[in-house]
Amino acid sequence: MKKRCHCGDIMKMKLRTVIYSGKVEIDNVPVFSCSVCSRSEVLPDVKPDLTGLIAKLGQEPAKQTFLFNECNEWADLLVEASKHRKHTDPYHIEQLTQERINNLLDVHLIAQSLHDEEWIADINKRLSQLSRRSLHT
Repeated sequence: MKKRCHCGDIMKMKLRTVIYSGKVEIDNVPVFSCSVCSRSEVLPDVKPDLTGLIAKLGQEPAKQTFLFNECNEWADLLVEASKHRKHTDPYHIEQLTQERINNLLDVHLIAQSLHDEEWIADINKRLSQLSRRSLHT
């Protein structure tokens, strides 16, 4: 996954650790990084969830560590793809995405049959995270 940087070079997507307020480590955040000008940008598709997590932490958070992929489906797919060293292969990522969507839809049916509104809301949130993603190549 790549994106053109403001300097003209190509930024590559990497899973990085974001440090908030000098105390909180948020691991596995997808970030575009430029090796020429050292510019970094959080992947736009996950930025709302990252800012939401940071907002929940407040102004004076306690020292702690989070795995971002535990609260964002797109980041979780990228972590899974990186385990197979295929995080830059758009076909592999699209295949993983379709599998994850199908699994979530199956689980959604179960949650509906149990009338578990909280579970349904969580699955809908996860599906929404996957639906707003875009591949940058």
